[in-house]
Amino acid sequence: MSDSTALDTQDADIPAVDAKSAPEDRATSGPFDEAEVDSSSSYIDLGGVRIPAREGLQLRLEVEEGTKRVVAVALDYAGSTLQLQPFAAPRSTGLWHEIRRQIAEQIEKQGGRTKPIDGPFGPEVLAQIPTVLQGGEGSTRIARFVGVDGPRWFLRGVIAGRGAVDRAAAAQVEDLFRSVVVSRGGGPMPPRDLIPLRMPAMPAPQPASAE
Repeated sequence: MSDSTALDTQDADIPAVDAKSAPEDRATSGPFDEAEVDSSSSYIDLGGVRIPAREGLQLRLEVEEGTKRVVAVALDYAGSTLQLQPFAAPRSTGLWHEIRRQIAEQIEKQGGRTKPIDGPFGPEVLAQIPTVLQGGEGSTRIARFVGVDGPRWFLRGVIAGRGAVDRAAAAQVEDLFRSVVVSRGGGPMPPRDLIPLRMPAMPAPQPASAE
């Protein structure tokens, strides 16, 4: 991939819109469902997703201004940015094939360009997205939209930075996406509802030892 990658809007062969889309080894290589990992393992618990701590990983939470609700998790790692959003999904059908079509339509309405590609997680959307710089000058940024349908959840990722244009950097951020654990919970949720995210719990202060 490169910044000069030519994008077109021709559709590739697309499966049934409600078919599930996930790597064949998802249950063993991720992204994981909470029932598929050792509960004693150490993760940063953000509610709907859990992230294993890694050297050089920086975490930011994106908060909706009006409601102060956490709506996404952004991870800066190895020169790339990975935005995560977990959603509730039906048990037997998937969301990604329909959602990626909608993503492509929205970007193209904004004057951007998209191209369907195959990646390590299945179908992706490679996009050139119009942006405005601080001085008002127009520009574009490259982003990869990836998605995985899990058991009763759907995990969407947006990869930007080096991981969107450089294969070596892409491998590192793809491995990070693989390591994510989705914690949907057992309660009923309408499909497409964002699984609640929260600030990570702070460790309890340790009592001062007596001299």
